[in-house]
Amino acid sequence: MILLSGCSLDNQYGRIGMPEPATEEGNRILSLWQGSWLAALIVGVLVWGLLLWAIVAYRRKEGDGLPEQVRYNVPLEILYTIVPLMMILVLFYFTQRDQTILTKLDNSQTHSVNVVGWRWSWAFNYDDENVYDVGTPGQPPVLWLPVDEKVKFELTSPDVIHSFWIPAFLMKMDVVPGRNNQFAVTPNTEGVFKGKCAELCGVDHSRMLFDVKVVSRAEYDAHMADLKERGQVGKIDSGRSEVAGVS
Repeated sequence: MILLSGCSLDNQYGRIGMPEPATEEGNRILSLWQGSWLAALIVGVLVWGLLLWAIVAYRRKEGDGLPEQVRYNVPLEILYTIVPLMMILVLFYFTQRDQTILTKLDNSQTHSVNVVGWRWSWAFNYDDENVYDVGTPGQPPVLWLPVDEKVKFELTSPDVIHSFWIPAFLMKMDVVPGRNNQFAVTPNTEGVFKGKCAELCGVDHSRMLFDVKVVSRAEYDAHMADLKERGQVGKIDSGRSEVAGVS
């Protein structure tokens, strides 16, 4: 019974190293991750089983002469060409299916946030409220999001490639200069989560951090009002070299 309790999908072992999903979309990503590991386990057991069977069953015995030399076996070669190809196609199908669903934008989001990644921090433009927040390598910014409301992220960069990653959201996307990458998620768990750049982007890459606060709508509205009172109205332009003092 103790052993079976360790196999529960409600703990970290069932998630195979992934954090507990903090968005509605995270469960789909987690299922794809678990399925990929299950497929890898089945293939691994099969391959190692066949390998060990061949080693034991066909090992050379005392008195054996030179075994028959076989140059090729067409049916076998067809088999081990088709089987791996089918495995790859199956994995590709599920990956492409989930990726299409996760990256599809239908304009049903309640909020839109323009994320500007620059060397070496982040700026968050809350498009609907016309306010922004910006950090520095020594003072990471905080991204505020309302719980149970869909948010679209538009990712831009004025310098080099970065990668916007919130581990608890199980979602990561590159921030590419000259390209607006977009995705949407619905945070469904209140709390504070860590975010970081996942693309080596220079000397202070390791300091390119930020926090994510998922809060109630009332707390979110209060924070937006606070940003307005501080004069942080408008937008940090991803094309400006003076973003947070960057030269």
